[in-house]
Amino acid sequence: MKPDTGRHDLVVVGGGAAGLAAARTGVSRGARTLLVSDGPIGGDCTFTGCVPSKTLIEHAARRAGFGEAMAAVRAAVARIAATESPRALADEGIQTLAGRAELSGPGRIQVGGRRIEAAGIVIATGARPAVPPIPGLAETPYLTSENVFDLTGAPSSLAVLGGGAIGCELAQAFARLGVRVTLIEARDRLLPGEDPEASRIIEDAFARESITVRTGGRVTAVKATSGRVRLEFERGAPAEAERLLVAGGRTPSTGGLTGLPVDERGHLVVDGRLETGMPGVYAAGDVTGLLPFTHAAYAMGRIAASNALGGRRKESFTTKGIPRVVFTDPEVAQVGLTERQAAASKGARVAYLPMDEVDRAITAGATDGFVKLIAGPRPLLGGLGGGRLLGATIVAARAGEMIHEGALAIRTGMFTGRLAQTVHAYPTWSTAIQQAAAQFFGVYGHRTAHPAADGDVP
Repeated sequence: MKPDTGRHDLVVVGGGAAGLAAARTGVSRGARTLLVSDGPIGGDCTFTGCVPSKTLIEHAARRAGFGEAMAAVRAAVARIAATESPRALADEGIQTLAGRAELSGPGRIQVGGRRIEAAGIVIATGARPAVPPIPGLAETPYLTSENVFDLTGAPSSLAVLGGGAIGCELAQAFARLGVRVTLIEARDRLLPGEDPEASRIIEDAFARESITVRTGGRVTAVKATSGRVRLEFERGAPAEAERLLVAGGRTPSTGGLTGLPVDERGHLVVDGRLETGMPGVYAAGDVTGLLPFTHAAYAMGRIAASNALGGRRKESFTTKGIPRVVFTDPEVAQVGLTERQAAASKGARVAYLPMDEVDRAITAGATDGFVKLIAGPRPLLGGLGGGRLLGATIVAARAGEMIHEGALAIRTGMFTGRLAQTVHAYPTWSTAIQQAAAQFFGVYGHRTAHPAADGDVP
């Protein structure tokens, strides 16, 4: 087998967010860059994740019809995919190759019958929906995030298996499109990785929208009978629906990557600079398991490509200051430490402001939620200037937009006093950040910051 014509400076395996970021970084560095993808370029985010789901959520919130919402999904996907096509990338200077890549050693991959060499390689193969080993599930037709947007008609009822971000977002969207929804989570609350009060607010919102929520019960069997899907539980009555959506998380895609170390969950093991156990081979995005979000994948792809191309100083990747958002209504946004995590930090304090005390929320009639800021002493300076921001949790109609002020403060090590001093336009949602931060300096609105606690409610 002969090498492919010429030697590439950078080969990127995977065409999702991390892969695109890596390839574009390579070109910006003047590197001869090849992007190899065994699926449509744009990956999950464009075709089965962020773009279609957020389009569906937006149109469901407007009470669009099911057909109208799905048409909008297809239009949004097509518009964004056009900016990531092989022709569009060629215009950017990125060479593309369709096919499944196999790693054959440092600086070498094989795609079909072609051997390709490169000075640096970035693995960005992403992840796919995880399917739990429930008896009967494999024999039962079910939906995942990969095919749910292919539906041409609304089911009369839908059971959603998994109460994390994907499950909650799609459950609410389908309910608003007129589908009877049952949302099932094995653990004791929805969004188990978020602040417990955030979980309760979302559960209350879902109850008002007639979404049936079942938590704290493991599904023991799945059966298809007479055009229905029946789910049986270790305790409690069975549940039935016309269709079943499995939203139980993601599993890494590592096929063809023989020779790279993986952890107990199958993710590629990388060091702080995103290098794998094979010299010159870096990894980025969901395949690493570091932070399963598109924006984090993009940041990793940029860093991995830069490091793979060498230079006098290599950059490290840190999850510090990278926010996450659950796009329910209200939205749930988080950056840095939660209150429970901060409780172990000496001197950590929490400012808490319910949204029903925020004028903008009152004017919008959307008072569900809260702002919670967690601050701790700075090295040597202690609590001077209010200390530094350690984390923020926001539940609000616009939480996804509000969280970035906290992300910037964490990223820059900002004094929390700067948040309190910054004049915010009135009346805006972000004024709540300023009002909460003021609690670190005394009583504001009858509230003051309190010590972080490992409890449920402030």
